[in-house]
Amino acid sequence: MNSIDNLIESMGKKALAASENLRAVTSQTKNQALLNIAKNIDNNRDIILQENNKDLSNGKKNGLDDALIDRLMLNNERIDSIIESLEQIIALPDPIGEITDLRYRPSGIQVGKMRVPIGVIAIIYESRPNVTIDATALCLKSGNAVILRGGSEAINSNIALYKCVEQGLVQAKLVKDTVQIVEITDRKVVSALANADKYIDTIIPRGGKALIETVVNNAKVTVIKHLHGVCHTYIDKFADTKKAIDIAFNGKARRYGVCNATETLLVHKAAANRILPDLIDKFLKKEVELRGCDKTIKFSQQIIKATEEDWSTEYLSAILSIKIVDSINDAISHIDKYGSNHTESIISDNYTRLREFMMKVDSSSVMINASTAFADGFEYGLGAEIGISTDKFHARGPVGLEGLTSQKYVVFGDGHIRD
Repeated sequence: MNSIDNLIESMGKKALAASENLRAVTSQTKNQALLNIAKNIDNNRDIILQENNKDLSNGKKNGLDDALIDRLMLNNERIDSIIESLEQIIALPDPIGEITDLRYRPSGIQVGKMRVPIGVIAIIYESRPNVTIDATALCLKSGNAVILRGGSEAINSNIALYKCVEQGLVQAKLVKDTVQIVEITDRKVVSALANADKYIDTIIPRGGKALIETVVNNAKVTVIKHLHGVCHTYIDKFADTKKAIDIAFNGKARRYGVCNATETLLVHKAAANRILPDLIDKFLKKEVELRGCDKTIKFSQQIIKATEEDWSTEYLSAILSIKIVDSINDAISHIDKYGSNHTESIISDNYTRLREFMMKVDSSSVMINASTAFADGFEYGLGAEIGISTDKFHARGPVGLEGLTSQKYVVFGDGHIRD
């Protein structure tokens, strides 16, 4: 057994023991730990930003693209957002121990379901230091021990944030192994975690498609994942002009390097002349590169002819593909063929067509007259998210507290015996 396998085995054993202790920890204690973490982050802003600046400097030297630099960057506003997400998670009901569907059976017993933690969760993520805290908070509140493995590009930021976590756990008299972070950046750690099924119950990869495919292809552990986010906004023939322009622009241009950004804009042919000229002008002023179908490129000489590959590409940058479609069914067919089951939006004032789109589109989130940018655990009221799942079993869409739990049957009797 090599040194990395030894490390992961050691961390796995500690996490397993910590998860057993967590089963009996009260909501009050878990919330106190989260409150301690929030205070520690607030009190250590200067250190966190100093360490983040090291990562940003290294990233620029190593040629990280603008989207990854944006994901990596922390500032006071983003630290405020991290603290706010902790406060929201504290305010959420603790799902652990909740009993639902309790009913009497003819025999006289009562049968119900109790919500319980999954156990030990490993999170593998790239670039975004805020995931260190989001993952910690959601796993802790849902009663799970967690092993964190962030990307090498954010190692200094992640360790600085983790120190706030470790201190907060100790202050709440919780086992510090409840949350552990892998401080070495060797990529072999990913494979070791993915194969540590003796200790880890679930692994959640957050990052680029290559990372997620690597985990999925090698994992013995159950994986909660989405490979990529090819999100669509469809402007229907009955769309309000201002709503269409505002929503489509926000879906793409709010932030480029996020998985809920609109990557392909679909426009009904009856709405194209009314909406596209002003929308295209707005995108070009924002310096968004536009790639369009044969009908779209006629609207501007600055639009590049789209290739077949464009329709299935998650750009994560200031690039948008545009296609004019003949009908709502054509739009849905395009999404079925090229989408990633992440998030799709329709803009229309026709209720029947809204219902049709909502029923037929098979994605984890469907937006009605709203930007794809809302596909986010924080915006859904989950406090934060551990990731987006495009799978169809266990958890789907933004994964919050409930997505990190399971259920077991509980049976109540009073001396009952079976005939």
